[in-house]
Amino acid sequence: MPVFRQAVPPRRAAFAAAIAVAAGLLISTPLQAHHQKLEREESARSVAATTAHREATERRPDQIAWLAEHVKYVEREAAHTEAEAVLARAQEVKPALDTKVDTAPLASSVEPLTALASLSTRQIITATEKAKTELSAAEAAGAEVDRIAAEKAAAEEALRQAEAARLQAEAAAAAEVLRLANTPEGAKAAARELAASTYGWGDGQFSCLASLWTKESGWRFDAYNASGGATGIPQSLPGSKMAAAGADWQTSARTQIIWGLGYIKSTYGTPCAAWGHSQARNWY
Repeated sequence: MPVFRQAVPPRRAAFAAAIAVAAGLLISTPLQAHHQKLEREESARSVAATTAHREATERRPDQIAWLAEHVKYVEREAAHTEAEAVLARAQEVKPALDTKVDTAPLASSVEPLTALASLSTRQIITATEKAKTELSAAEAAGAEVDRIAAEKAAAEEALRQAEAARLQAEAAAAAEVLRLANTPEGAKAAARELAASTYGWGDGQFSCLASLWTKESGWRFDAYNASGGATGIPQSLPGSKMAAAGADWQTSARTQIIWGLGYIKSTYGTPCAAWGHSQARNWY
């Protein structure tokens, strides 16, 4: 037996369709509203960006004029600052440079920098560059003068030190010669040479002289007889008599020997005669 679905009454079908449509509207309406809000916000941002870009790239004439004046002001202030710095440096170094080089070009170049108010910005820049060039040239010339002077001073100091070293070496050599000459052996050598060259006395006479002064002083230039005051190698009495042979009689064996040989020659004739008198009288 066939089975048939029960037919839905027309009124019920229409009601169901209306419910479905209403449900769809309830779901789609909030989503559409949200999307529309996003679209409006995006559009507003785009308009704002476009406006800002246009305002940034298309300034009004009064803004452009203000910017131009501001740029000129900044440029002039910078030119002023550099000019004043160059002028100050020139005024600082010129007194010292005046004693070394010709500073007339420098003075002429910085003169305009003393009246900046009367110059345009371009004139200030030009004058400053010229002054900087002259300042650099003057300072370089002054430095060269200083270098030459320093080299000269160094050379003179080197010569002075070399001369001082030479004199010191000579003094040291002379002192060493004197030291050796003032030893008993040095004094004997000097006496032998002087006796032969001055008086023609040979070894025989020198042998007597050696014995005489060995007895008197031991050939010591600083010998001194406290009881009588006799002094030096020849035992001069007083010692100051030997000043006739040289002002250094107190420190030079050679000077004492020169005086002693002269005394022997004038008093006894020869060293052997003086030695004989000393042996007989215990003095000469």
